[in-house]
Amino acid sequence: MASSNCSLPPPPIFSGENYQIWAVKMKTYLSAFDLWKVVENEKEPPQLPANPTVTQMKNYSEEKAKRYKAKSCIEFSVSDDIFIRIMTCETAKQAWDVLKEEFQGSDKTRQMQVLNLRREFEVLKMKEFKNLKEYNDRLMKIVNKIRLLGEELSDKRIVEKVLVSLPERFESKISSLEDSNDLTKITLAELFNALQAQEQRRAIRQEDSTEGAFTAKKKGKMQTESKGRK
Repeated sequence: MASSNCSLPPPPIFSGENYQIWAVKMKTYLSAFDLWKVVENEKEPPQLPANPTVTQMKNYSEEKAKRYKAKSCIEFSVSDDIFIRIMTCETAKQAWDVLKEEFQGSDKTRQMQVLNLRREFEVLKMKEFKNLKEYNDRLMKIVNKIRLLGEELSDKRIVEKVLVSLPERFESKISSLEDSNDLTKITLAELFNALQAQEQRRAIRQEDSTEGAFTAKKKGKMQTESKGRK
């Protein structure tokens, strides 16, 4: 049975930035101590019967205590500036809802945020970035923001997005992947690893070509100078 003692480890601290990340961590933290359900539902535990047993009294006392422990965990997981916003809340749920309303916004606001992020996701193109890593980093940053807002975005959909947004230089690799794999089953990591391998080989070939051209030019210059001295 999970312990409801929230003294260790310390909870993540929220100071006003990256609310969604803090909320995910805090939910996991509270769940680890069997306290998250108290935040979800602030109903008081059922009243004891007329002649309660020792076990019933113990369980009732523990359930009552969880409400204070959950509230305490939330209060100790925010900075002093944020604590001022929730110090008058009487329950953990009230404190959680106040923070959610202020830093995530209403459902309508959240839906607008998701809509804007999905639009950004759809229009993102590889050609806007110097290399595949930069594109991948930007793409996954958008994806993670969408997921943190509680929206589903499957890896399959992300793979499809990547495949249709790649420049022509990756066409041969995509064709090769189609021949050797079922693209509906390829993972995002497998796709990016394959594409990055091609990009690295291409960079090496370009480097060798540049070095060869420089060597040839230098050799030609030396031959010209040698003839001039004769």
